[in-house]
Amino acid sequence: MAYKYCTATNWGKNFFTHEERKNFYLRGHPGEVWVVGDNHHGDEWISKVDGAIKTKDEAQAIVDAQIEASQTAWDALSAEEQEFNPRPVKYNLP
Repeated sequence: MAYKYCTATNWGKNFFTHEERKNFYLRGHPGEVWVVGDNHHGDEWISKVDGAIKTKDEAQAIVDAQIEASQTAWDALSAEEQEFNPRPVKYNLP
């Protein structure tokens, strides 16, 4: 499957609809990065949310930076707090 990458601020209700989710792949990631199916419906959604198109490398860098910040925050937690919260882990976008 081919994907597009964008950033867009989730405003809540109707940011995406059930109908839209049926028409294309959509998944959110840290840093308000969205992976969107590369089709007409995905393009319409990106326009609807005023998404800023990113390359995969740009999107991955945003996600990595957010996860690194979360890891730093986790490292500052007490041992008791760390026990109940898993440390954020980096991963690769599809």
